[in-house]
Amino acid sequence: MKKILITGGAGFIGQRLARTLISTGSQVRIIDSFSPQIHAVNELPKDLACEVELIKADIRDREALKVALSGVDTVVHLAAETGTGQSMYEIDKYFSVNVQSTATLLDLLQNDLNGVAIRNLVVASSRAVYGEGAYLCKDHGTVYPDQRERQNLEVGNFEPLCPTCGANVSLMATPEVAPFKPMSFYGLTKQVQEQAILLFGQTHGINAFGLRYQNVYGPGQSLKNPYTGILAVFSNLARQNQPIEIYEDGNESRDFVYVDDIVEATARCVNFTGKFVGTLNVGSGKPTSVMTVAEEIKRYFGSTSSIGVTGKFRVGDIRHNIADVTRIQTLLDFTPKISFSEGLSRFLDWATQIPAEDKEAYIRSVSELSSRGLMGSVK
Repeated sequence: MKKILITGGAGFIGQRLARTLISTGSQVRIIDSFSPQIHAVNELPKDLACEVELIKADIRDREALKVALSGVDTVVHLAAETGTGQSMYEIDKYFSVNVQSTATLLDLLQNDLNGVAIRNLVVASSRAVYGEGAYLCKDHGTVYPDQRERQNLEVGNFEPLCPTCGANVSLMATPEVAPFKPMSFYGLTKQVQEQAILLFGQTHGINAFGLRYQNVYGPGQSLKNPYTGILAVFSNLARQNQPIEIYEDGNESRDFVYVDDIVEATARCVNFTGKFVGTLNVGSGKPTSVMTVAEEIKRYFGSTSSIGVTGKFRVGDIRHNIADVTRIQTLLDFTPKISFSEGLSRFLDWATQIPAEDKEAYIRSVSELSSRGLMGSVK
């Protein structure tokens, strides 16, 4: 029987993963602080609480983490602060939670719990480590654009450019071999977190997976956290017939991946019987524009919300992304099952059962960015 610790296991990914692992005979322990920004309640659902051992503690609490690690053979490290925008000004917090907690975890495994037979480490990384990711230049082939310059964004030139010649480029699926080019402090902390886990795995001859999740969504996602997903923000606004503001020109796109597909991929890593140390993209491999998301959400609710393209932009945002999912298909025989249209319908069916959050939190999050010079607009 596997004995598994899930850090951040009370979140919407963690709870589903715990249920999946329990159903296959594993013993699961969760450590989670129930951060108010992410969690509406500070308890697990009763059915799950009966099945897992729960430690309520901050992941940075060394003594609590030491207890949580005792006797386990697998660690799934989900605990993290998320949100690219917020990370650009709460820098110390993001490094403390994401980087220092990972360092503490590995330090405990190395120095305090060296008798523990850890066989597998799985960390939730992010596509944010890539920055803009892969594009094709007609003269220079595959390129990885730099962060978009503010002077271009201010005149409405939103697309990335070839870093060699400055020409227009076309979007490609980004493979795991793409270089690190994080464009937010969140992305940088995920890079460090991922590389620390892989280094430990390589050093100790154990499996270590850095799962580069794309844009995860689904039922159970926090609707109150304005920093972690346009689906939550847009659905709150549409249900209240409030205006939906879209940044840039609405043609920016994301690779949305449904939470059940994320859970399946993660569980396959936990149960992997071969040898592997490395990174895997976990996504749909398909782009969806932000405008499409807004229109679909408005249609679902029959909302009278106006959809406005504002020309505003956030420093640290990327333009597009599509994951190259070849490696995970080959290694784990994993292909996502839930299309965006089906997943969005499931998410919105669930969201209708949850009271809509007041838009003040979203307005406040935008104001925080603006006051720190991290928002701009086409002039």
